[in-house]
Amino acid sequence: IIDTRDCDHPEAPYNLVKTMRASFYVLGPLLSRFNTAKVSLPGGCAWGPRPVDYHIKAFKKMGASITLDKGYIKADGKLKGAIIDFKVSSVGATGNVLMGCVNINEEVVINNAAREPEIVDLCHFLIKMGVTIDGLGTSTLRIKGHSSNEDIQITHDIIPDRIEAGTFIMAAVITKSKITLNNINIHHIESILINLQKVGLKISEKSETSITVYHDDEIKPLNIKTDVYPGFPTDMQPQWIALMTLSEGESTIEDTIYHDRFSHIPELIRLGAKISLNENLATVSGVKKLVSADVMCTDLRAGAALVLASLTSYGTTYISRIYHVDRGYEDFEDKLESLGVNIKRIRLNLD
Repeated sequence: IIDTRDCDHPEAPYNLVKTMRASFYVLGPLLSRFNTAKVSLPGGCAWGPRPVDYHIKAFKKMGASITLDKGYIKADGKLKGAIIDFKVSSVGATGNVLMGCVNINEEVVINNAAREPEIVDLCHFLIKMGVTIDGLGTSTLRIKGHSSNEDIQITHDIIPDRIEAGTFIMAAVITKSKITLNNINIHHIESILINLQKVGLKISEKSETSITVYHDDEIKPLNIKTDVYPGFPTDMQPQWIALMTLSEGESTIEDTIYHDRFSHIPELIRLGAKISLNENLATVSGVKKLVSADVMCTDLRAGAALVLASLTSYGTTYISRIYHVDRGYEDFEDKLESLGVNIKRIRLNLD
């Protein structure tokens, strides 16, 4: 239950924003509601610069005056209608602009908008708040908010997490196991399933909201290239590399979304993987087995990849900095333990 009626401080400080890049997404709603906002530049996952210039350029085009001061974005001005053209489809920028439109009684058009299910779900949420949005699920969104001081009360069910679902399905493949997933949206994980079936995944039962999968053979190598939705998601790239470390042959993984999202590779190599990297193209030569080692999470999905690899490594693997994993997987170790994994969260005494 979220009640924002007493919200009166449109500032997101560094100590909050640094922990999660998505915190920068408060810029749009704060600016829409208060006509001013002060938001720290984001921190979060420790890989590569992911600039927020698309967000800033969009809000400038919508009439905001934006300055950078000591690591903070300061935005002022009442937003207005505009046509936003994104050079590259951006989930974060699309969502931020959408939320910034809530109180604009003029049309905003987003061209090359993100089409990810999370954006469509956000649109459904905003529509319940009285925003008019045309083009859901397409690359062109037409949005018109409403100027009103009325209290808005809605109830909304968040969509299932497709990346969490994909991670658990990969866990079944890498351990040659059988798993049933409930409360999923089967359409959101089509690209993941299609590619996993090519490496040997079998589906025994499937409905709109559940699936039973198993794997009982060798893992076939398969080349992957990430892409915007409905392509193969970049958020599954680290897990895919972990899977391919145990494949019967050589595979390549090219990330076209984030060219430097490969900080998990050195950690996987510590577990015995054979991986080489050339710019945004990783080449994986499958090995017969992985071994245990002390490794650390450098970001959310890298952490998930290390957990997957550890499921089949010989010996006990210690994974540190798991707070990254906690941002994207709820009760991850409890769910894995319920599947028979010997996994425990421990607190080390470093004194």
